[in-house]
Amino acid sequence: MAESEKILKLGIPKGSLEKATIDLFRQAGWRITVRERSYFPSIDDDEINCVLVRAQEMSRFVEMGVLDAGITGKDWILENNSDVVVLQDLVYSKLTKRPARWVLVVAKDSPINSPEDCRGKKIYTELVNFTKRYFQEKNIPVDVEFSWGATEAKIAEGLADAIVEVTETGSTIRANGLRIVEDLMITYPQLIANKEAWQDPWKREKLSRISLMLKSALNAHGMVGLKMNVPGDKLDEVIKLLPSITAPTVASLYQSDWYSVETIATEKEVRILVPKLQKLGAVGIIEYPLNKVI
Repeated sequence: MAESEKILKLGIPKGSLEKATIDLFRQAGWRITVRERSYFPSIDDDEINCVLVRAQEMSRFVEMGVLDAGITGKDWILENNSDVVVLQDLVYSKLTKRPARWVLVVAKDSPINSPEDCRGKKIYTELVNFTKRYFQEKNIPVDVEFSWGATEAKIAEGLADAIVEVTETGSTIRANGLRIVEDLMITYPQLIANKEAWQDPWKREKLSRISLMLKSALNAHGMVGLKMNVPGDKLDEVIKLLPSITAPTVASLYQSDWYSVETIATEKEVRILVPKLQKLGAVGIIEYPLNKVI
C-alpha cells in the first residue's frame, strides 16, 4: 500500500454515544474535534479520517466497505445482520452507565405475562428484524411494526399490544405506567471492522493498535494509583492489604528504614484501604487518576 493510501476510515457514532466515544478516544490518546454542522471530525492522526454516522447505520457502512471500522451498538449489528469483525466490546460507564437492555413491555394491567402471551398481538419497535427473529425462533406468530419514536405512547394510544424498547434502568418505562415482561437482549457498544479491511496488513495493524489503546482506557476506568510511605516494621502488613496487578512496587527511601510503596486499586477499594493504611503507620498517601492500564 502506497503511503498516500494509508488511511483508515473510522466511523464515530452520531448521537447519544458521540461525546462518550470522543472522550474515550481522548483517554486512549487521540483528540477528535467535531465542528458544528460538519460530518467529518478532525483527529490528531494523519492516518485516520473520521466520519459521523448514526449508530443504527454504522454496521451497514462498515460491512459495505464505505468505512473500514466504526463504533456502534451490538443491537444494531444484530438488527442489520451485518457481517463484520468485532474487535472490542466497549462495556464502559462513559459510553453506557450500564449495559442497555431491549425489553418486551406492556401496559401495567395487560394480560400479557410472557412472550407466549403475545401470540397474534401487534408489537411496535425500532428493532424490527431482531424482534421478528426472536418470536420466529420461539414459533410465536406476532405482527411487528416499525416505530418512528415515542414507542411507549403507542400502548397508551391503543396502537400496540406490546412494544420492544431499549432501557438501562426501566425508570422511564415505569413512569409511563408500563411494565417489563421479559429481557430480550443486553447490548453495549462495540468496535467493528470491515472484513476486507481486517485482511489488509496495514489496516489490521492500525486497528489492532486502536483496539489495544481503547482497551487500556477501558481497563483504567474506576482504577487509581495509590502511593505512600511505610515504616519498615509495618511493610509486610501493608503489602498484605494492597491489591495489585502483579505485586506492589516497593523502594527503600534514602538513608532510612522507611519504604515507598505504590500500587493500583479500584476507587471503591481505596475508600476502605486508606483508613487501614493510616492505622498501620502509612503516611504521605497519594491517590492519582489513571488514563490507561495495559
